[in-house]
Amino acid sequence: MSDLACRLAAIHIHPIKSCAGIAVDEALLVETGLELDRAWMLVDPEGRMVTQRVLPRLALVQPTLGSEEMRLRAPGMLALHVALDRVETPTRARVWDDEVKAYDMGELAAQWFSDFAGRRLRLVRFDPEQRRLSDRRWSGAVEAENAFSDAFPLLVVGQASLDDLNRRLGERGQAAVGIERFRPNLVLDGIDPYDEDQIDTLTIAAEGAEVKLKLVKPCVRCTIPSVDPASGIQGDEPGATLAGYRADARMNGGITFAMNAVVQEGLLSTLRVNQRVDLSFGF
Repeated sequence: MSDLACRLAAIHIHPIKSCAGIAVDEALLVETGLELDRAWMLVDPEGRMVTQRVLPRLALVQPTLGSEEMRLRAPGMLALHVALDRVETPTRARVWDDEVKAYDMGELAAQWFSDFAGRRLRLVRFDPEQRRLSDRRWSGAVEAENAFSDAFPLLVVGQASLDDLNRRLGERGQAAVGIERFRPNLVLDGIDPYDEDQIDTLTIAAEGAEVKLKLVKPCVRCTIPSVDPASGIQGDEPGATLAGYRADARMNGGITFAMNAVVQEGLLSTLRVNQRVDLSFGF
């Protein structure tokens, strides 16, 4: 397949792991991906991550970012204001198999989330001095840093892939789903369905420098895409439909949708919606 170009159709930031995301017009590219993406996480009393996999209601927590604070809203709750430039107690947190340095965000945040979830939770922020690296079996020569993302700094998907999925859902008598269910950072428009599976590199002439992102690993999907972001209720779709055609031999038959990416060049550049993206295919 020859190289081609498309455009950056959407940018999404998810400040708190497993809470709702935010569509933004621009975002700064930093070592861990997009600035403030997965910078916070919810943990249980033992410091272990808590996500929509066990608490689907977290999808209803909607953040808004301001210049000095993040405002959180959720059904039945008064707004919680979280300062962007302040933390409280140093602590440890576990995200999958990684135990990392973090900061506890205090009693008010802990009580707010505990009241909403009906179980004891605490909000923690990733310690920027911590280096948590992606698996080098996938990132290769790139030492790809992560905050509280599952395993890679960025997630990339094509709009055409979602459109194709929604066509298949319609044929099965199921409702269409939005891209927010898949929690991508970057959405590409102008490529064919699932072209992202075969892309090697994205090159973006961003403000600051040329950005090069390498797509390194298919994203194996869990149950989170089948959580309705409007109700916080776990369902069967689109997981059931994806299972019928998205088993990926590269991932031992795992159901994949979207591609994980690492940053090769262009840190501290600003990505903007509608920027041109040049594509290099690797297969």
